[in-house]
Amino acid sequence: MLSLILNILWLVLGGIWMALGWLLAAVIMAISIIGLPWARSALNTAAYTLMPFGSRAESRDVAFGRSDLGTGPLGFIGNIIWLVLAGWWLALGHLVSAVAMALTIIGIPFAWAHLKLAGFALWPVGRTVVPRR
Repeated sequence: MLSLILNILWLVLGGIWMALGWLLAAVIMAISIIGLPWARSALNTAAYTLMPFGSRAESRDVAFGRSDLGTGPLGFIGNIIWLVLAGWWLALGHLVSAVAMALTIIGIPFAWAHLKLAGFALWPVGRTVVPRR
């Protein structure tokens, strides 16, 4: 119940704008055929950005108990490409939002969520969103 209330407040207080940023990143990546894997990831992260409370990001090899293409060397290269093309500006948006939210006491949980999302924005390949245990 608390997660639901926090997610609703998150949307009202501006979380929707960062989700739109992730959607824009997905559209830009989808325009080029090469960017399609990142476009799918950006869409998944947009959903996470809409409802960040009650979920967390973790490595896919930890979540699923096995390695895959995104958790190995190709995932590292994918993260470098993502960082250059879209990760830095999405992380910057989350950092600016975190600073704005941290100016008030009620905004501190939302600032923390933005900081989590900023870290995810920098290095998302090989990670997945799972319900908080």
